[in-house]
Amino acid sequence: MQENTRGSIYAATGEVLACTVTDENGEERRTYPYGEKFAHVVGYSTRGKTGIEALENYSLSNSDIPERTKLENEKEGRKNPGNNVYTTLDPKLQEAANQALGAFRGAVVVTEVKTGRILAMVSKPDFDPNQIVQNWDRLNADTAEAALLNRAAQGLYPPGSTFKIVTALAYLRQHPDEWQNYTFSCNGSYQNGESRITCFHGTVHGRVDFYDSFAKSCNSSFANIGMLLDRAGFARTVSDLMFHDDLPFDLPYSRSDVALNAQSSDGEVIQTAIGQGRTQVTPLQLNLLTAAIANEGTLMTPILVDRVESADGEVLKENEQTPYRQLLSEQEARTLSDMMQAVVKEGTGRKLNGLSYSAAGKTGSAEFNQVKEDSHAWFTGFAPAEDPQIAVTVLVEEVGSGSDYAVPLAKRVFDAWFS
Repeated sequence: MQENTRGSIYAATGEVLACTVTDENGEERRTYPYGEKFAHVVGYSTRGKTGIEALENYSLSNSDIPERTKLENEKEGRKNPGNNVYTTLDPKLQEAANQALGAFRGAVVVTEVKTGRILAMVSKPDFDPNQIVQNWDRLNADTAEAALLNRAAQGLYPPGSTFKIVTALAYLRQHPDEWQNYTFSCNGSYQNGESRITCFHGTVHGRVDFYDSFAKSCNSSFANIGMLLDRAGFARTVSDLMFHDDLPFDLPYSRSDVALNAQSSDGEVIQTAIGQGRTQVTPLQLNLLTAAIANEGTLMTPILVDRVESADGEVLKENEQTPYRQLLSEQEARTLSDMMQAVVKEGTGRKLNGLSYSAAGKTGSAEFNQVKEDSHAWFTGFAPAEDPQIAVTVLVEEVGSGSDYAVPLAKRVFDAWFS
């Protein structure tokens, strides 16, 4: 017989996310009061372990109550209560993100920009961890839905126009004295040899400057910007933003990838500049970049677990809020923040304009096959724009444009935070 009862997992606000219940026959059962809502991030502890259940398995399965109490429990034939894990997760935001995604496939990540605390992480399709044993064969066999995959951290997608954040930064770095004088005349498409790209829905943007190009998400202008970049320098900016790196994240994740180097062809550069081609990113990666921009260029180490306590309340481990890396300079972060505010004020993110809070962000509509109408919808941004508190990243699979689908979902998450 195990001598310890597995400890509980709590939300940041004290609600129980996972606990062990003992029935009248002394049989123990792991229960998840919120069912599907925290399925991927909290995980499960039967049929293997995932999520926080795996991450903090050692803490949860051990007991650090005083030895005297352990001896008394042994004498009485009682198990020792395991240690408890207190997460950074906010049930109100998790609920809002769940409801916003609804029946769509996709993911939502919400972080606190100044601390690195992960407040919500939702992936759909989901599953009920209370029924994991009963449904295991079906879940494991269903590769089409892939409900066991945490899309927030493990799902790889073309980023579409959200990647223009990276292209814009590369241009700022390579043209520090000229970017404010940049102009382009958009007729709805851009041609370079065999390579031709069009603006979303063939929109003709006319004469645009650097801010307009970003706010209106003009593919033609950004293809042109891509061609004005030194390729090795562009690749360096991509690397500076951790697109090929390990991330400071404790759950399993996929590594984002941007296929770009000094030898990349014109066609590859044009596609990369607008977030298409062979570029693949996770919602988590994009959220960390967004949080760094919101935090004057500094990425805080993302935290999922706030602290571990023994059953009698002694703090055994506390995760400190620490800067991880300066991804970009304060001035670069300010300029990108201004550009992301322009997206909301006069560009593709206008559904977030005129609210009780100010927001900044970037939309994306990422084509994933040869059918132009098929695209993943993206939004990544933060609020309030002038003193950011949270960064929200939304990915909705196969629905259409970011402004039509991802922005309204992000709004519901922001609304829940600011209500």
